[in-house]
This record gives sequence, structure tokens and C-alpha cells, in this order.
Amino acid sequence: MKCIAVDDEPLALDLLEDNISKVPFLTMVQRCKNAFEAHEVLMKETIDLIFLDVQMPGISGIQFLQTVKVPPMVIFITAYEQFALDGFNLDVVDYLLKPVSFERFLKGANKAHELFNLKNNPAPSAVAADYLFVNAEYNLVKVNIRDIVYIEGLKDYIKIFLTSATRPIITRMSLKAIDEKLAADKFIRVHKSFIVSVDKIVSIRKGKISIANVQVPISEHYKENLYRFIDPKNLV
Repeated sequence: MKCIAVDDEPLALDLLEDNISKVPFLTMVQRCKNAFEAHEVLMKETIDLIFLDVQMPGISGIQFLQTVKVPPMVIFITAYEQFALDGFNLDVVDYLLKPVSFERFLKGANKAHELFNLKNNPAPSAVAADYLFVNAEYNLVKVNIRDIVYIEGLKDYIKIFLTSATRPIITRMSLKAIDEKLAADKFIRVHKSFIVSVDKIVSIRKGKISIANVQVPISEHYKENLYRFIDPKNLV
């Protein structure tokens, strides 16, 4: 992966460059001492990963990332814990606190490498896969498709409810995007904010589906979608 390191401290850049040189799948394209130099590199080169400091004079790492229309993967490296939520909202791959050990650096680099491989070598088809990976809390989390009960959309995020977990997985993705990854004969969109597993529906009554002790609404727009799954022979 082609990467750049962005930090206003020369010693921090030296450490980053040294760490990058030790990782076989990383290639350092350039070291940048501010966001302006990083922007120039992005204009000329295809970059896969940015190691980005948060607190820099002029334009911070967060402000810089917000201006990039289609950003590469980013790993924040900072001395300040309070920017972790900003990193989550910007969908960064990892958040490393200075001073960063090589072991912790390598862990973050491996996360980026796994994501890079997933993006560039996708499964032949969503139906053929038994699982998918989603970004959640700075990790690539494996989700077994058979464990999905239902999915709730929340603007820029989704909550994936599983039989194997007491808490949902929250990831930055649209409901439409995950719908396209699920088998059409196993999952159905019943509302602008909900997708359900057909196998796990308990009952349907008065515009609501009972599933996992939860009542999921059925909208008029998606009602036909649902009833095409109901075989008339199974009605008594």
C-alpha cells in the first residue's frame, strides 16, 4: 500500500518513516510536515493510506480530512485522547496515541491492510459468502450472515442485531449498501429503516413484524416486498 506520513514534528516523522520501512506491505511515498503538503501529494499520487497527526498548526488533521472528497484510509496518530470520537465519525481505520510502540503501529497497519484487501479483492458474490466484515470501533468485525436477526438504519449508520450478541454492531454504512450484500431470498427490507431476516420472523400483525421480542414496523411502500415471501400454501 502506498502511504504518506503527515506530522509537524520532525522526530515524529522520523519514527513513522522508520516504522513504515519495517512493514513489507507499506511503501512510503512522502513525508509531509503539514496538511498543505499532504494535499499536494494527493493531487499528484494515488495514496492508499495516510498516517495523520491531529494537532498541527494552521489546519488540523481533522479539518484536513473533512476537506478531502474521497479520502484514502486514515490512521490518526496523536497525543490527545479527546479526538477519538471525531475519528470514529470520520471513519478512520485506527487511532494511535503517542508515543506509539511498533507493535501497536503494526496492529493498526494490519487493520488497514485487511481492509485494503477486502476492497480490492471482494468475494465473488454476496450470496456465496457466509459472512461479511464491517468497520466497528476501529476494528474490522466479522459478521456471520446466519446470525443476523434484523438491521436498523440510523442516517449514516446501521445497527446490526445478532443472535450471537447482546448488543448490536454499529457501523458507518447505509441500509441500501448492506442490503445489496445480503441474499435477496433470505433478507427483506420492510421499512425505510429496517431489514429483517425472513427465517427469524415470528409473526406479522397490524403492520408490524415480531422478531427477537421486538416489533419492527412495516411501511406501505415495502408491504408488497414482504408478502411476496409468504407462500399462500402456508396460510391456514
